[in-house]
Parts: sequence; C-alpha cells; structure tokens
Amino acid sequence: MADAKAALVVGAGDATGGAIARRFAREGYVACVTRRHADKLQPLVQRIESEGGRARAFGTDARKEDETVAMVDTIEREVGPIEVAVFNIGANVNFPIRETTSRVYFKVWEMACFAGFLMGREAARVMVPRGRGTILFTGATASVRGRAGFSAFAGAKHALRGLAQSMARELGPHGVHVAHVVIDGAIDTEWIRSNFPQRAALKAQDGILDPDAIAENYWQLHTQHRSAWTHELDLRPWIENW
Repeated sequence: MADAKAALVVGAGDATGGAIARRFAREGYVACVTRRHADKLQPLVQRIESEGGRARAFGTDARKEDETVAMVDTIEREVGPIEVAVFNIGANVNFPIRETTSRVYFKVWEMACFAGFLMGREAARVMVPRGRGTILFTGATASVRGRAGFSAFAGAKHALRGLAQSMARELGPHGVHVAHVVIDGAIDTEWIRSNFPQRAALKAQDGILDPDAIAENYWQLHTQHRSAWTHELDLRPWIENW
C-alpha cells in the first residue's frame, strides 16, 4: 500500500469526519482515520470498505505531540504520501464564565486548537518538500463570533482560525493549500436528533447541514486549481439566520 495516496482525517466520527473520509476514499485515497480509541472507528472502516474503498484506523490522542508525529510517520512509511490532512475535532462545550474552570478551558483549547497545530505542523513537514498538499481545518460559528457561555470554545476556535491564516500565508508559496471551513449551523448527527428533535426535523427541508454535502465541499477545496484557491469557506443551511 506504500504507493497509495493518503487522506488523513483527525477526528473522524460518525458524521462530518466520517463523511469526509468516505468522500476521499471514493476517489481512491486511503482514508487514514483517527480518534483516541481505534475500536470506535471500526464501523467507519467497514463502511468505507463495503463501498469499495480503503481505510486504516489509528488510535491517537491528537493532543500528544509524540503520538501525532508517530502517526504521520507511519502513514508516510506504510500507506503513502499524505495528500490531504483534515482537522475535524470539535470540543463544543457550554459553561458560564464564572463556572469555567482552568481545567475545562485548557482542555478545550488543547482539543480544538493545540491538536490542530500539531496536525498542521506535521502535515506541512511532509508536504512542503513535495511542493503540494492540502490542509483543511474545520471551524464553527464560534470561530468568528463568541457567544455567552462559550468562552472556552470560542477562544479555541478563534485561535484555530488564526493558525489557519498564518499557515496559509506561509505555506501557499510552497504549493500547500491551507483552508478554514466555518460550519455555521446544526449538523445532521445522532446527537442533534436525540437532543434537538425540532431542529433535526428541519432535515426534511434541507434545514440542517448534511455531512455528505459538507464533505463534498472539502473535496472541492482539495481539487481547486492553485490560481484560484479559497482560504475560508462558510457553510450553512439556506434557512439559517446569520
């Protein structure tokens, strides 16, 4: 498999991350999917394989530098060059500021920003010498606007956006496309269906984000001609207030 093209998806769950992995697998990429516990990725791997694609699961704590470095090295050595790397960890929590402990704030920053830095740096390390590659960061409404109760999440997502901007300016001249995607709205997930049934009911009129539709935009970003690269892309349902 060492001559294959790899698509790394950090934070590959059962919604957006999984849909992105499946989209790239349909194009012949080996979907290298990762979350802290590899066994939770088996349903996704099996689905990709049942659809004719190839996948490999990694149990990696994205907040740990040594684990991220080792994962990227393993993919490059045993799978193939990482052509696209996607950071898709959320860490959305709601705590009033007076109840936000330092542990909560730091943990959210670690998950939603620091882990993105580690993935981005390691992806750049292997992409720049080749003069090509795509690095995509999943943002949120909190990337551009803070809300009451979301100081930790907004702080981390704002920082991730700044990271993406800096990397884009630095790596673009080396042939590496860096983009930040603002996901503004509810996504069709089991969590939304269970906790916000009224919002989930909007699916019938395309009123919440479809993970497969999100994934299509990630694929389009990766395939853009370098004379017209998008850095930031906003995605929201047509009925979303903004």
